[in-house]
Amino acid sequence: MFKIVITAESLLTRKTNHLYAAYKVISDQQLIKRFLSNVSSMEKFDLPKRLQGSAPSVWNEYIALAMQYKPLNLGQGFPDDAAPEYVTNALADMAKDENPLLHQYTRGFGHLRLVQSISKLYSNLLHRELNPLTDILITSGAYEALYSSIMGHVDVDDEVIIIEPFFDCYEPMVKMAGGKPRFIPLKPTKTDGIISSADWVLDEEELRKLFNKKTKMIILNTPHNPIGKVFKRNELEILANLCKQWNVLCLSDEVYEWMVYDGNEHIRICTLPGMWERTITIGSAGKTFSVTGWKIGWAYGPSNLIRNLQMIHQNSVYTCPTPLQEAVARSFELELNRLNSPECYFHSLPVELREKRDFMARFLKESGMKPTIPEGGYFMLADWTNLEKKIDMNSESDKYRDYRFTKWMTKNMGLQGIPPSAFYSESHKKLGEDFVRYCFIKKQENLEKAAQLLKKWKN
Repeated sequence: MFKIVITAESLLTRKTNHLYAAYKVISDQQLIKRFLSNVSSMEKFDLPKRLQGSAPSVWNEYIALAMQYKPLNLGQGFPDDAAPEYVTNALADMAKDENPLLHQYTRGFGHLRLVQSISKLYSNLLHRELNPLTDILITSGAYEALYSSIMGHVDVDDEVIIIEPFFDCYEPMVKMAGGKPRFIPLKPTKTDGIISSADWVLDEEELRKLFNKKTKMIILNTPHNPIGKVFKRNELEILANLCKQWNVLCLSDEVYEWMVYDGNEHIRICTLPGMWERTITIGSAGKTFSVTGWKIGWAYGPSNLIRNLQMIHQNSVYTCPTPLQEAVARSFELELNRLNSPECYFHSLPVELREKRDFMARFLKESGMKPTIPEGGYFMLADWTNLEKKIDMNSESDKYRDYRFTKWMTKNMGLQGIPPSAFYSESHKKLGEDFVRYCFIKKQENLEKAAQLLKKWKN
């Protein structure tokens, strides 16, 4: 028979093992409990339903790309040259002004001097007296004017018609308001020869079918970003008649209103018969005076429509920086005194930009691209597909070809553009894949550098 000897040491060892096993079970249970708690916490603090599906914008991605690779940036829409001296001097003078209240809160719905200047300008342009206190709202850039307009007027399940390609904030803003975006694309009627932004048109029958009793708003952008289309009177009349037929609000984004070329006319849709009472118009000091970093914008329209924007504004932004509003007001006052003179910046800027536009169109065409010549704004779309054979498209993993093209160009050529598919709804993104967007409100020396980069690459 075997004799079993149990020593104190073996008892201790067994006890220790049992304790460790028990501890491990308890520890694992605690780990699982903590994990489930973290999952529950993550779900609780995830994006709310109205923001589900939101992702970083193309700007965040391409700014990071530019910081990493330091290309010649013709993608983003801002001037890289000095703003008009009288505009920056107005801000400098304001900073030294003896009035201490210019450094404190101003009127929430708009600094009095600024709304009075804007009222004077647009009352003249619209042939209608604008009440500076009730018909105008000063906002944190045109971006906030759009946001306040959409959040202030769009309710849950309201339908909003968005013309594609569109400034990329339109769609998420509509969704945040609980609305349902409905999309219709501008399409080119020609693909060869000299292509104008006027050749990009809406299908009238398709447009008519979008309007129904659920339609609350249509968002119009003229002059258009990124195509540069300046909507003609007959095109605006079609939109206006549909708005009146279906009792629909028109949100008209007109931030490029002064940048119109070749004798084209910017027609404000609110001036058409029956449209004042159903139109909110958006403007921008950043675009008007080439100071995009100042982030001062405005919305104007009938007081009963502007009131909705005021409610959003007062409970989010409340008021915009007093010094910047004062400087913009002083700049407007100077221009109002020479509004009919060639020296007026509103008239001299498009003359300068037309030369830059034509220069860019030439060097893009010489490189093998097919540019669309814009009638307005300061962006240019170009079909890049003739260059595809010179590019390793498989070196980039993005879903859409224009993203792969622009990233390859940024990393390998040192020239950055923006992929236009970012300005289309998911189901229509393929319409933008063959194009790239460039900006021509840049120093001439930088446009020449871009021309040389493309020329050297082609050869």
